[in-house]
Amino acid sequence: MEALLSRRDEHVLDKIRDPESNPMTAVLVDASLPKDPAITDMAVYERVSKREKEIILSMQQLEMQLAGVKAAKTTPDAVQGYKTCISRLGDLISDFPQYASARNNRAQALRRLYGNAILVETADPQALVRDASAAEKSEAAMTAMADLDKAISLLTPRSLFGSISPVAGKTLSLAHTQRAALYHMTAKCFAAGRLDLGDRQERGWDKIDFEAAASRDFALGGRYGNEIAKGLAVATNPTAKLCGQIVREAMKKEYGPAFEGV
Repeated sequence: MEALLSRRDEHVLDKIRDPESNPMTAVLVDASLPKDPAITDMAVYERVSKREKEIILSMQQLEMQLAGVKAAKTTPDAVQGYKTCISRLGDLISDFPQYASARNNRAQALRRLYGNAILVETADPQALVRDASAAEKSEAAMTAMADLDKAISLLTPRSLFGSISPVAGKTLSLAHTQRAALYHMTAKCFAAGRLDLGDRQERGWDKIDFEAAASRDFALGGRYGNEIAKGLAVATNPTAKLCGQIVREAMKKEYGPAFEGV
């Protein structure tokens, strides 16, 4: 027997799949807007973007070397190479502190060095640096988080119905998704203990706070175009998972086995 769902039931299921969904708050993308809202002079933007692309190319070349040669021989060189790229991104940020993309990319480079477990006292097997001191990791974590916070602040439209350029929207999506990945890994490794986060708000968070923050950032990453982040928003939302289980059980009782395939 085929389950016939009412419009209300379908809406409930949509909210389970994507609790942040709301057709009234769709992102307004405007290709006529500047690629970066803080750098409206196109000539200046192209010059800044060119510097950034050269640094990104260096990081891509490092990854190609890691993929093609034994890691035991290349990891030390890659670590130094990434640190050089991070320093170059730092110079770019010093020259153009409102350029969000450079901050997003510096955070990504720091994640590559220290892994997504950068906020906790445990080594990430995916990190290039696995023997970093607590002080070194803490400094990297503070920089990465501050960069992502700033990038998100710089690019987020000032109103719910504000427009954003395609390039800015992509960077904003990446920044939210990166921060979500850090929060998500921190929640998973919460028992290992957190590093010194200074006066950041996260220092007083519990595991469920990191889970909820990860879900919110994944949802916002999805809202601005990252479909993988959109899917992860539900998977990592502790409240949505609980509510979803309750609603599904109720609807199974209502519709019987036919609901399983819905």
